[in-house]
Amino acid sequence: MLNNFFIEEHVKNALNEDIGFGDITTDYLTDEDDILTCTLNTRTEGIFCGKNVFECVFRILSSDIKIKFYFNDGDIIRKGDKIAEISGPARYILMGERTALNYIQRMSGIATETNKYQKAIGEYKAKIVDTRKTTPGFRAFEKYSVKMGGGSLHRFNLSDCAMIKDNHIKYAGSLTKAVEKLRKNISHAHKIEVECDTIEQVKEAVNCCVDIIMLDNMSLEQMRECVKIIAGKAVIEASGNVNLSTVREIASTGVDIISSSAIVAKAPTLDLGLDT
Repeated sequence: MLNNFFIEEHVKNALNEDIGFGDITTDYLTDEDDILTCTLNTRTEGIFCGKNVFECVFRILSSDIKIKFYFNDGDIIRKGDKIAEISGPARYILMGERTALNYIQRMSGIATETNKYQKAIGEYKAKIVDTRKTTPGFRAFEKYSVKMGGGSLHRFNLSDCAMIKDNHIKYAGSLTKAVEKLRKNISHAHKIEVECDTIEQVKEAVNCCVDIIMLDNMSLEQMRECVKIIAGKAVIEASGNVNLSTVREIASTGVDIISSSAIVAKAPTLDLGLDT
């Protein structure tokens, strides 16, 4: 998901934003040949994520910076763990510290939050998935983090899958008309998903033979009834009012997918730091 050329371009923009015309603190406190050795540590438990991005920040600044990692993306880290050792020119380590931490703290936080949701589902078959409620320009990193946390991915952008929502239905005149028009125009490789607010809409979606049916903000009783109605004729997604205290009950209804913006939008950053 995160190719090297994509990471490098993103990191260069981030460094340009942070460094600007120079690090006036580090530039005047260090000499070119000063060497610094430090460790990347975690101050809390979670899922580590962003190894290659962290490494890329320092590689761009100086090829003389060496990093030895003790954990990989997706690994569980616990308070006090030493994640990596970093050594090299002090000027460039100090210059890149904040940008490197910004990436991995955010990414590890999302991976950790996602992991909590998937674990909460327990033995049920449902998978926790993300949404398009992401940070502009950072979506690829956020979705990668969801995957590293044990979650699954929804569509990456608007061109991945046709999703008919309430405003689309109103504009088209009906759910059936919206599906018919889409089928005439989209590629055979694209799936059609319909967001349903009522049981009547679910029945209509089943009759239209759509690929995915989203049960939007339905009660547990309604979801169970809809699972019986759909009966394997489409992938069933539940959405709305999903949090750590509700996700297991939602999974118990028999749905296949549970989508939640919370695993990204409400994920706290993980407390990681560089210590000398």
